[in-house]
Amino acid sequence: MFMKKSLLSASAFWAFCCVAEGTELARLKSRLPEIFAKSAAHYKALDAAATAVMYNTNGMVMLPRGYNRTLKRLTIREITCWTSGHYPGSLWYLFEATGDEFFKERAAMWTETLKPISKFEGNHDIGFMMYCSFGNARRLLKTGKYDHLLVEAANTLSLRFEPKLGLIRSWGKVDDRDSFLVIPDNLMNLELLEWAAKAKNGDRRFAEMARSHADVTMKNHFRADGGTYHVLNYSQKDLRVQEVRRGQGASCFTAWSRGQSWGIYGYTMMYRESGNKTYLNFAEKLADYAVNHPNMPEDGIPYWDYGAPGEERDSSAGSIMASGLLELSKYVDSAKGESYRKFAARQLLSLASPAYFSEGGEIGHFLLKHGVGFKPGGHEIDTPLNYGDYYFLEALLRARNL
Repeated sequence: MFMKKSLLSASAFWAFCCVAEGTELARLKSRLPEIFAKSAAHYKALDAAATAVMYNTNGMVMLPRGYNRTLKRLTIREITCWTSGHYPGSLWYLFEATGDEFFKERAAMWTETLKPISKFEGNHDIGFMMYCSFGNARRLLKTGKYDHLLVEAANTLSLRFEPKLGLIRSWGKVDDRDSFLVIPDNLMNLELLEWAAKAKNGDRRFAEMARSHADVTMKNHFRADGGTYHVLNYSQKDLRVQEVRRGQGASCFTAWSRGQSWGIYGYTMMYRESGNKTYLNFAEKLADYAVNHPNMPEDGIPYWDYGAPGEERDSSAGSIMASGLLELSKYVDSAKGESYRKFAARQLLSLASPAYFSEGGEIGHFLLKHGVGFKPGGHEIDTPLNYGDYYFLEALLRARNL
C-alpha cells in the first residue's frame, strides 16, 4: 500500500493549506468521538490479551509492544524496553479521551509495574518510560505521589550527562571512553529533566543539562537544510563528532523520518519549557523540511526514510509529527500555524482511515498499521508499534483541545 508523492510546490502548498485548514480540522474534530470509541474498544481487547501474558516464565512483567502477524500473537517486552511507558501512557490518554474508569484502573496498574525503572541506568530512554506513564498519571490524577519517582528518574538520567561534551549519552555504558553515541530520539527525554528542574526537591541543573544537550544537538545533529542524521559518535578526547552512522536510516545522507519527527516534537517542547525562541525557530525549520519534502506523500504519512520513496510508510513517524505540529502551531504566526494544523489534520485523518487504522483483531487490537521500527536491521517492518498508537492518541487529544 503505497501512494504517490505530492508534486505541490512549497508556495502552492502553503496557499492550499491556508484555504483548506478550517475544513480539514473541522472534519477531524467531527470524527473524534467515533475514533476515540473505536480506539477504546480496541484497547479493551488488547488489555485482556496483554494481561494474559503479563508475566514471563521467570515472573518478570512484560508489556505489549507490537504484534507478530506470522505467529498471530502479541510482541511483548520487559519493563526495561525503551517502549515500556507507551502502553500505560496510551491507557491514560484513553481515560482522558473517554472518561471511562476502566482505562484509569488499567493504566494505574500497568504504570505501577514500572516503578523500578526510576533507577534504571541502561540507556537514555528512562524519560520515555517514566514520563509517558507516571507523568501522565500525575497530570490526570492531579497527584504528587509519583513525584519522587520522577525526580529519581531524572537524577538517574543525569548520570549519562558528560559536562565536557554538554551531551547526554544515548547508548552505551557511562564509563565507555571509546564511543559516545547520541541520537535525536534523546530529545524526547529532556521533558523529564525540564519537569524535574521545577519540581519540589528537584534540581535546577536538570534544566541546564537539558538545554545544553538541545543546544549541542541543534549544532551537530542536523544538516543545513534541516534534515537529521540518526547516530553521531563523539570523541571524548577532542570533543568533536568522530563518526556518523546510518543507524535506523536508509543512509548517512538521508533523513530517517521518525528521527525527523522526534526533532520537530523535541524542539517544540524545549521552546515551551524554556521560552528560548532559538528552539522555536529550529522546530519550524525541521517541520518545514518534512512538510515540504518532495518525497512527502499526499496523505502526509512519511516513508520510513525521506530518501526511500516508494518503500514502506512509517505510521509512527506520522503520528509523532502530527502531535508535534499541533503544538508548534500554537507558537508560530497565524498563517504558519494554520498550515501546520491543516497538515496535521490531514495526517490524522489518514491515520484514522482504513488505510492505516486497524479493524478487529488483524494486528492484535493495536490501532495503527504500517509502522516501521528498524528496517536496516530487519526488525518490525510494516507492523503496529505501541509508540505509534501513543502519539496518535496524544495528537487527537491535542486536536480536540485546540
